[in-house]
Amino acid sequence: MAIEPEVIPFQQLLEALFDEDTQLHNRYLYRLSDLDDNELNSLKDIWGEIPLSRRKSVLIDLLNLGKENLILSFEAIGRFAITDSDASIRELGVQILKGSESLDLIPKFMSLLEQDTNEDVQAACASALSRFIYLGEVDEISRETLRQIEDCLLHVLQHNQSDLVKQRSLEAMGFSSHPEVPSLIENALKSGDIKWIKSALSAIGRSIDERWEDVVLFYLNNRLPSLRAEAAKAAGKLEISTALPRLIELTDDSDDDVRRAAIWSLSQISGEGVKESLEELWESSEEAGEIDLIEAALENLEFNENTDLFTLFEFPDNEQEDLGEDIYDSENHEDDDEDIPD
Repeated sequence: MAIEPEVIPFQQLLEALFDEDTQLHNRYLYRLSDLDDNELNSLKDIWGEIPLSRRKSVLIDLLNLGKENLILSFEAIGRFAITDSDASIRELGVQILKGSESLDLIPKFMSLLEQDTNEDVQAACASALSRFIYLGEVDEISRETLRQIEDCLLHVLQHNQSDLVKQRSLEAMGFSSHPEVPSLIENALKSGDIKWIKSALSAIGRSIDERWEDVVLFYLNNRLPSLRAEAAKAAGKLEISTALPRLIELTDDSDDDVRRAAIWSLSQISGEGVKESLEELWESSEEAGEIDLIEAALENLEFNENTDLFTLFEFPDNEQEDLGEDIYDSENHEDDDEDIPD
């Protein structure tokens, strides 16, 4: 008979938070899930006294743990982290809250997006609002609330001074059927700026709009890995069947992000030869992370081939979308500052 691990007393956890030499193993971090009111107030009372580096490391650990284990909830901690005086803590708080569908977070995110002085916090809030744009488009929240979010993001796109914040706002608006979105995407594509084009491709992938098929196919052949990867992601989300031959080619790309994006998108589109290509790739792959991805892609492919329902993998920031973000994240590509080739 298995013995349940002893629950760490909350006071012991608080003391451990102050001691930067004490490594917070998962047993400690689990204790921060689903705090009751008394525990939360006790944590709030001492939070500002904990060294900044310790607060940051704890929130990073909670963010990663929450992605790995969806049963855990650190929403209570995220809610007071977004009020912290330090911008890096506020940003992490927003990241922790991105998985929540609590409607009272909408005005909090909009307020931070419009009023926070740090662009990373603003950008995180714009990304967090994408979930609620999606919920509005599928009538899970009121049209009035959806319109408020869209107006907020459109105002940011017109008036914010930070390209990063505007790019994340464009990506969030990708889920929206607002009539201004296509022209915003067009302008980003015409900008000649790699980061803006990446954001446009991200928005295209969320748009469920067939008008962008030729654009996606074009960027699948771009010489810059970051753009090939983003185009591969969009091809999968839009289920562009004509992209299959090129995606199969890209599973042998020299860039890891491109290769992983192509693998996952093949499983989203499905079609003749896809299963065989993924199985051959699985047999030849020697990298553990890629093998895990291929196995997940094969499972996704089987799911997609056996249901007519919308796949769970299109939804922003759920478990599979988090996997997708890890797969497709090419923010640090060195080619981001290069000019777009003619």
